[in-house]
Amino acid sequence: MVQQAIEVPYGNIRRSSGRSGDPSGAGGYYNFCGSDTWSPPVNLYETETAYLVCVDLAGVEKEKIDVEVLAGELTLRGHRQVPWQTSKEGDGGPKLRVHVMEIDHGSFCRSVELPPDAAKEEINASYRDGLLWIEIPKK
Repeated sequence: MVQQAIEVPYGNIRRSSGRSGDPSGAGGYYNFCGSDTWSPPVNLYETETAYLVCVDLAGVEKEKIDVEVLAGELTLRGHRQVPWQTSKEGDGGPKLRVHVMEIDHGSFCRSVELPPDAAKEEINASYRDGLLWIEIPKK
């Protein structure tokens, strides 16, 4: 049986790994996602003219999301507060006891390697309904 190599346009998709992205192995500073960060899930799409990255960031304030393109990688960083039900004004709020806490919170980091034909200077991002959409036009 002959296996055919399939070229994946996004190459290496990395969840928070806590390792340096420095290909020289010299332990460079850029693209460092610390081990104490969580990694938001992403969907990757491709059209004839662009790549699309959709990141699940429900509950994250738009102003607390940082998108950086550096050395062929797109890196997202930010922070999400612990989700908490707000109380009605003046009633002091209900007393809550936590039974399960599965929703990630705190600092997050996620890196995606950009395809070689990505037009890095034209990348756009928009945030709606808890999802961050990043459009990466093709050259």
